[in-house]
Amino acid sequence: MKKILLATVALGALAAAPAMAADLRTPVYKAPPPPPPVYFSWTGCYIGGNVGGLWVHREFTDRLVGDPFLGQTFNRDTSTVIGGVQGGCNYQFAGGWVIGIQGDYDWSGNSNDGNNIFFNNINGNFTTKNLASVTGRIGYAWDRFLLYVKGGGAWERDNFFFNFPNGAVASLSSNTRSGWTVGVGGEYAFTNWLTAFIEYDHYGFGSSSDNFVCGVANCVGVLGPAFPLDRKESKDVVKVGLNFLWGGVGKGPVVGRY
Repeated sequence: MKKILLATVALGALAAAPAMAADLRTPVYKAPPPPPPVYFSWTGCYIGGNVGGLWVHREFTDRLVGDPFLGQTFNRDTSTVIGGVQGGCNYQFAGGWVIGIQGDYDWSGNSNDGNNIFFNNINGNFTTKNLASVTGRIGYAWDRFLLYVKGGGAWERDNFFFNFPNGAVASLSSNTRSGWTVGVGGEYAFTNWLTAFIEYDHYGFGSSSDNFVCGVANCVGVLGPAFPLDRKESKDVVKVGLNFLWGGVGKGPVVGRY
């Protein structure tokens, strides 16, 4: 009986030995998984400035009843520099998609004199004073680079003067019109608070019928004290600028699918 008991104890010890040995082994250290990649976030607001070039195409059509040039049209193209400010807010979602709204206001020195450009040796001066827009934007971001398109409403203010051979001056000063604009651009974030962009915009202002006021002297002798014209205008702008960011832009842990 004793032999049987001793044999049982020995077998139990042999069975427990591997488990005890396993408990005595040094545990293997496993490093924690790496954190998910953090990308630049475009969510937030900004304000900045811009400079660029402005190209203007204008078409004038004579509406003066009794004038031998009634219904005839002439074109006048001008170009100059432009500069101003912009501001807006963006929201980034679904990885890299970015939507936003932006307002722009730019000043221009777009003044051009034309000699013998119109009927009967009339010359003129054309000036774009300022250009503004409010647009929606949508784009896609690859980390710190954002490619976007935009579109919305636009406003312009122009000055026009026509000088007649008899010394009369027909003017249309501080004329403000509304229209539309579309554009495309790219923006890059150098830091969490500073970005730079380049952008192309096209502006359309359609046609309008304007009566250029001649003042005391008649513009065309006995035909009347006003010079009626139809005016159609479009503008193209290429500009570069900087934006200063706040409100969380660049700081959010955006896990993107880039």
